[in-house]
Amino acid sequence: MKEQVARNIQSYRKEKGLTQDGLAQRLGVSYQAVSKWETAQSLPDLALLPELARLLDVSVDRLLGYGAGDRSVTLYEEAYRASEDYYWGTEPNEACFKVLRLAPPIRRLKLLDIGCGEGKDAVFFARNGYEVSAFDVTDAGVEKTRRLAERTGVRVNAFKADVNDFRPEEDFDICFSSGVLHYIKPDVRQELFSSLKRRTSPGGLHVLNVFVEKPFIAPPPEPEPYAFPWRSGELLAQYHDWLVEDSAEIVFDCDSSGIPHQHAMSTLIARRP
Repeated sequence: MKEQVARNIQSYRKEKGLTQDGLAQRLGVSYQAVSKWETAQSLPDLALLPELARLLDVSVDRLLGYGAGDRSVTLYEEAYRASEDYYWGTEPNEACFKVLRLAPPIRRLKLLDIGCGEGKDAVFFARNGYEVSAFDVTDAGVEKTRRLAERTGVRVNAFKADVNDFRPEEDFDICFSSGVLHYIKPDVRQELFSSLKRRTSPGGLHVLNVFVEKPFIAPPPEPEPYAFPWRSGELLAQYHDWLVEDSAEIVFDCDSSGIPHQHAMSTLIARRP
């Protein structure tokens, strides 16, 4: 818990443009105290938490890593909640079949679905014998993931978390993510991927994709105030020390908003040595 709180305090402090000394002065503590919080040597006193959260413009739950926040970070919360139907359908992403081919569940394999949406891929993996944990930032997405798993007769450990805040506390054999990594803030990317890589078993697999900006493709019609741009090759560079089994860039048509448009996407499959 200390490590999670330390990361959060440092990240939100920097977002507000505060130095350690500046935050300390506003709280009436020493800058050494703030430094110890951010290096996980100690935790803030309970009485300081409400004021600390107020200064950092987050909820206490978010500060402590227990929730995905007190503000919407994706337009899909409303879309998932608007209908009993599944916004993305229930057919798995084609990348799921690559996981089956490259890491078949002939033994117990633990899989983490990062940003699972309404759970179609997480449930597919569970149906095929993987031990699946899956998280999403939307309450509606997590609830629909649980319902789909129950309806299908499989178990998925589905929970709410923000990809910017979540760091695994156990090892996984496979990390899978589709259509989510553009929500990762640029200043936490290296630390986040380092954490995911450390928590991957030797020989484990990461199967990921991310939208990338291209000058010849118009921005998507959906407003995404909490999305951040990625460039070609940026995802691949995070895995320079792993075996890259596949890396590609594709352009595809999409009408998720009801308005036909295109996306450019970098895809990656990498294995830990």
